[in-house]
Amino acid sequence: MIGMRKSQVRRILTVALALSALAVSVAWKGVEVKTKVLVMDVKGRGEIVIELFTDKAPKATSQIAKLADSKFYDAQRFFKVVRTPRPFLAQIGDPQSKTKSLADSNMGNGGTGAKIPYEDSGVRHTKGVVGLAMKLDEGGGDETYYGDSQFYIMLGSAGFLDGKYTVFGRVVSDFAVVDALKEGDVVTSVHVENR
Repeated sequence: MIGMRKSQVRRILTVALALSALAVSVAWKGVEVKTKVLVMDVKGRGEIVIELFTDKAPKATSQIAKLADSKFYDAQRFFKVVRTPRPFLAQIGDPQSKTKSLADSNMGNGGTGAKIPYEDSGVRHTKGVVGLAMKLDEGGGDETYYGDSQFYIMLGSAGFLDGKYTVFGRVVSDFAVVDALKEGDVVTSVHVENR
């Protein structure tokens, strides 16, 4: 660059930078970024797709994915759907919902026996977020809460749940199915995939 004028050097550098940016852009076009999702097929209603926050709640998402892969959720029913006095949540994950009456006094107490600790994902409880239902570990001495197989889909906002329940995902489609959910709706299949 000795003997060149400043304007020529600037042009050469500008062209070099533009070519570098183009090369990076072309390289990234071949990279496909996929998101891990939980896909739930609700009988007579359609499909709910939930983005899993694997980086923010790795223990919860691992547990839910493992159960989905084992077909644990297949044929379960939404045993709790609360819409009054305002939309709150729809909950699933109790294996008793496959065979017992939803009015059974033990409904909502079933699971696998796993104890998944609370994870602070930093995500607030707003419509469409998905969280791990938690219960008190009565044998632990301290007030320790853990989750297992049950999870809920928020039908509205509930800030009072923030910091108490692990949020591990959010609905990305189909909100029409979520809005139509009723207590007793059957989930025919649940699986995890990359989209």
